[in-house]
Amino acid sequence: MTSTEQKIAALQAAAARSREYAEIVPLFLAVYRYVSGREEHTGITIDMSRVSCAERTGNGFPLISLHEVKVARDHIVPFVLGVIEVLAAQGKEADADLHRIGAALADGILDPQALVLAIVERRRAPLDEAAATLNVPPPLLEYVFEIPLKTALERFSATLPQDGFDTWQEAFCPVCGARPGMAELVGEEGKRLLSCSACNFRWPFKRLKCPSCGCEDTARMSYFTAGEGATRVDTCSACSRYIKTRDARKGTDEVPLEVEDLVTIHLDLLATREGFERGK
Repeated sequence: MTSTEQKIAALQAAAARSREYAEIVPLFLAVYRYVSGREEHTGITIDMSRVSCAERTGNGFPLISLHEVKVARDHIVPFVLGVIEVLAAQGKEADADLHRIGAALADGILDPQALVLAIVERRRAPLDEAAATLNVPPPLLEYVFEIPLKTALERFSATLPQDGFDTWQEAFCPVCGARPGMAELVGEEGKRLLSCSACNFRWPFKRLKCPSCGCEDTARMSYFTAGEGATRVDTCSACSRYIKTRDARKGTDEVPLEVEDLVTIHLDLLATREGFERGK
């Protein structure tokens, strides 16, 4: 079973368990179903042929920089147009915006390479400027291009050994440099792993340390839960950030963390009400 197929199966199981989940999963199911079988056809490839992996990560830089991300317009355009069609089929609220993005992409007004590389480097200006030109919400424009990028990054990271970055001490992903989306406690000792929000690679991180600000003052760190689930919210009062953490020792590690993140959105709402923001 591919990673995408695992996500589909986990979302379907979540929807079957809860009416609340059944209301939020259709959009994500539709996207995953579109991606399934097309993982190699995003138009985005990672070329590491000229990179010394040990040297780059040994110096504290993520493995992938924008120079290794290659974007083939003739492949990414039909992929993204398909994504737009899927999103438009899920509701009418963003139809006009999606149509403008699709038309601009098909007509050559949008440069997919510039937008993809801006996401890789976390540069807001190119995305904001393109969104303003089209009069569409910047998060929507970013989302439609994040889907092929994240698919390509996850496909690449899956080829790397999970223990290949055990000496990495940074709070950002050693593979692509993105922030962690969630954390997980594994093994009998509860070893803490951070999971990348972009490529889903996991790497070890100190248990009692805030991945947002680096605070190690245990008096500033806490957590809360809701119900009997395996996922909790770890908070840091030094920076008012939080990260959701799943305890795999409770037998839930068969659910991909990306899906666990989606079906624990109630924890995000609770954290926000308590005055915390998601870690960046």
